[in-house]
Amino acid sequence: MGIAEFARDGRVVIGDRPGAAVVAAVSGFLLLDLVAKLAGTTVFFLGTKLLGGSLTVGSLLSMVVDGLLVGLAVGLAGIGLSMTYSILDFANFAHGDTVTVGAFLGWVAAYITAGLGTGAPIAELFMLNSGRQLSTVSTFFPVLLGLVVAGVGSIGIVLLIDRLTYRPMRDTDNISLLIASIGVALALRYLIAFVFGTQTSGVASGGLRVTVFSMISVTDNEITLLVVSLLLMLGVHLLLQRTKLGKAMRAMADNEDLARVTGIPTERVIRLTWILGGGLAGIGGYLLVLESGTISFNFGWILLLLIFAAVIVGGIGSIYGAMAGGILIGLVDSLALIWLPSGLTRASAFLVLIVVLLLRPSGIFGGVSTA
Repeated sequence: MGIAEFARDGRVVIGDRPGAAVVAAVSGFLLLDLVAKLAGTTVFFLGTKLLGGSLTVGSLLSMVVDGLLVGLAVGLAGIGLSMTYSILDFANFAHGDTVTVGAFLGWVAAYITAGLGTGAPIAELFMLNSGRQLSTVSTFFPVLLGLVVAGVGSIGIVLLIDRLTYRPMRDTDNISLLIASIGVALALRYLIAFVFGTQTSGVASGGLRVTVFSMISVTDNEITLLVVSLLLMLGVHLLLQRTKLGKAMRAMADNEDLARVTGIPTERVIRLTWILGGGLAGIGGYLLVLESGTISFNFGWILLLLIFAAVIVGGIGSIYGAMAGGILIGLVDSLALIWLPSGLTRASAFLVLIVVLLLRPSGIFGGVSTA
């Protein structure tokens, strides 16, 4: 292709899809700026700094690792939200507070187990007030037990909520279910605030730090998040593709009426959807606290916006889209630190959401499907 043909094609793209051309131009500028920063070069134009600066390869890799870790946990939590939308056909705003409930249940179990025999009062352990901070290496069994309790406990909570709230409304429209989920979210959040207070508690330590390839430093808690998230995502993939339950869930997501006519027990599939989605939400919240070290009554509600962004970017209704969207949003949130102050990085994740919806309204994976 000659230069003239390339220029003509470029004019066609700019004319037909000006939004895509703007995104490509901004992305190209940011990439050029990143290369200049890594090279330690600064470019000025008319006396004003145009691009460049200073950034080490080690700092960039650390941001990538941080973004990947947060993205995996967000993607894990987003699977349940996406499944609820594809099978029950409503956006569950209580999902973020389910993440919080699972995290609190898990960390209370871990704290009490780790504190047994130390003489610390059970009440202080229950309230996460003993001042002790746990890590995977120093308190392996309590952390592992807390992980299990976070998953099982959140499953019990979502099944109870479904039985008391959503199941009686099964035949109503999805707007009513959405409004009900907001009520459930508020009830869960302020119940946690009533029991544990509104302060932020430090529960996990930095743990044992390991240096990889002389440039990347990760802790044992971060390695735990990485391994558990990848294993659970692999498990979800195998469940969807290799089991009757997975096929039934995919059939219900595609056409519930047809699935019912063909003999699929829809109510059982819905119950198993809550079990899978609730368990992953609780474990995702527990792992995020293990990575960040702190827990508060509203962290799941704040996280919900990020989870929604991940699910929508990936293609709401698609489980693989939730996984990919979570990783993408986590990476963007972390790498935005190169250009933005720490308090504004969250805005970059939503900017990516807007850009993806402008270019591909159905999301990266597109369509309403569990696979």
